[in-house]
Amino acid sequence: MDIHLISILAGKQTAESVQQTLKQPDFIDLIRWFLYAQRHPESNIEHISLDDLPAFHEKVTLYPSAVATFYAPSDISGTGGMHCEYIRTTSDWGKKHKCQYDCIFVNSDPSASGMRGLEVARVRQFFSFKLAGVTYPCALVQWYSRVADEPDEDTGMWIVEPDFYPDGSQVMEVIHLDSVVRAAHLLGVCDDFVPADISHCDSLDTFASFFVNKFADHHAFAIAF
Repeated sequence: MDIHLISILAGKQTAESVQQTLKQPDFIDLIRWFLYAQRHPESNIEHISLDDLPAFHEKVTLYPSAVATFYAPSDISGTGGMHCEYIRTTSDWGKKHKCQYDCIFVNSDPSASGMRGLEVARVRQFFSFKLAGVTYPCALVQWYSRVADEPDEDTGMWIVEPDFYPDGSQVMEVIHLDSVVRAAHLLGVCDDFVPADISHCDSLDTFASFFVNKFADHHAFAIAF
């Protein structure tokens, strides 16, 4: 599996300006948490204060998409069974569409099988920065959590819901691009009729919970069980 960022006239910006553009007031602090976790992978960051985090004054480069390449011989693939897909995160996607913020599978536990080793997140921004000679490709993501310890009995699909803090704000994190597996497809859980005026731009903000669609393709079926 390989994933890399796609640059379309990407330019460097200050982290402060990106923080304002994204309307994410703790964007810089999330980068600082990320850097601490990268440098201290065995530490329990829940007990670390902001004062203990490294400072961050670097410029960042924003990207509208990333491409994931993985082995999927059962799907329509290229030579040797390799498959590519784009993961997009943009506030202006074409003339008819307002936005597109795709969801992803994140590898959280390589020793666990299926969804027990994966987390689901929604990408809000791809970006990178360079610090002390090291380039960090990253994603700012909104987390989802499984609502049960087993898949839904009727559909066989896991159900997830977006994570929120007590004040109603979304649980966000900066993660390394290497932890991203591929795109994930979520289907809104609805006990009634789906609103007639809903669009794909609104669907992930309309429902309270979502099925993780393992039937999207053969590869998703193989990993999201």
